[in-house]
Amino acid sequence: MSTNGNGAAGAAPQGPALNALGQYTKDFSFENPNAPQSLGPQQNAPAINIQVNVNAKQLAETDFEVEIKLEGGAGEGAGTLFKFDLTYCGIFRAINIPADQLGPVVMIECPRLLFPFARQIIADGVRNGGFPPLYIDPIDFGALYAQRMQQGEPTVA
Repeated sequence: MSTNGNGAAGAAPQGPALNALGQYTKDFSFENPNAPQSLGPQQNAPAINIQVNVNAKQLAETDFEVEIKLEGGAGEGAGTLFKFDLTYCGIFRAINIPADQLGPVVMIECPRLLFPFARQIIADGVRNGGFPPLYIDPIDFGALYAQRMQQGEPTVA
């Protein structure tokens, strides 16, 4: 406890804090359109494509819902092995973070904290679909944020 100038006890100023209040799968879809033929040995490594998008919505003065959307698949057209679509979210509380730092915290640090969980959901879904698990490489959320800023897109809705 600290004292103010007149000797009275008061609460010490609190520094910046980011707390994860919860996280959840909002939507998950896995398709294996050519099963069971697609489950056999593959002659060539399929092309794997992945798209990433991050969105945030302010829920209260200090609370934000942050959403990572991962879409992708292996193969194309008639040779599609699998497709997935995951929306994974977290609720975060940002306290005493300067306004000029709030965007980067919400759009870089929050997705960085959520990503390992989203990555595991996709790996398990692909494995449960009959394929080797797909482990997505780490994502540079700082670069995604910078790209979004250059395009003039809003960071927090």
